[in-house]
Amino acid sequence: MKILKTNRGLQNNLSKERNIKKSIGFVPTMGALHEGHMSLIHEAQKECDVVVVSIFVNPTQFNEKSDLEKYPRPIERDTAMLKEHGVDYLFLPSTSQIYPKNLAPTPKINLGQLATTMEGEHRPGHFEGVIQVVYRLLMIVSPDQLYMGQKDFQQFTIIQAMLDQVDLKVELKVCQIHRQEDGLAMSSRNARLSAAAKKKATAIYNSLIYIKNNFHKEPIEKLKSEALEIQQKSGLTPEYIDIADGHSLQSIDNKSASNYIVVCTASWLEGIRLIDNMILRS
Repeated sequence: MKILKTNRGLQNNLSKERNIKKSIGFVPTMGALHEGHMSLIHEAQKECDVVVVSIFVNPTQFNEKSDLEKYPRPIERDTAMLKEHGVDYLFLPSTSQIYPKNLAPTPKINLGQLATTMEGEHRPGHFEGVIQVVYRLLMIVSPDQLYMGQKDFQQFTIIQAMLDQVDLKVELKVCQIHRQEDGLAMSSRNARLSAAAKKKATAIYNSLIYIKNNFHKEPIEKLKSEALEIQQKSGLTPEYIDIADGHSLQSIDNKSASNYIVVCTASWLEGIRLIDNMILRS
């Protein structure tokens, strides 16, 4: 595995790969890697000749400075894990590489209501930061395929909207949520939870399963209120549970209104914000 820290160094290496007609898969991460990230890498390895993984903790997508400062950065462990899983290139850019002086502004993306609901409502400005860094990374790496996880449902929906509006010839591949045996979605933030909290956090998955199992039996408002109660009884503080159209991300109150329906949630535990989702109809 080659470790590169500059845009030029990475681009020079990838240019050689393209010259011999190799396809490039890209997995952008913020580090603190886990099996969920590895599942993205494995999908990329199945479909592409070369796999690039980036680790960059992007400051522009954090609403709270304290959250940015506390974000785990086990770089030695991450590097060893990527080597073990056969990654070809690890890109470790500094902030000045991603956001150099005199950088041209990110193209204006019209997200409409995609960015005003759920995460957009509770984390204003977050998706502007996500678009900024993903666009910048794609300009540097120029991959054939981009791999993202389903756990950030609203995020990958917004990235697809960005790709539809700008002239970047990259295909977005969304991979299923990777879960622990108890159902808890793999997340870098889980590392900050105590052992007791990790057990409590399974209530997030349980609340989603409740909605999925009862989706055709109960009205939407009852499904959401019961799911909220499941989380609250386990000591979590839910921020939202929303049942929405999977394309527009707008809440629905009529199950027949969409052929693509998802339930998304965010909840707090021990000062840590956890998100999850489950597709109810596709």
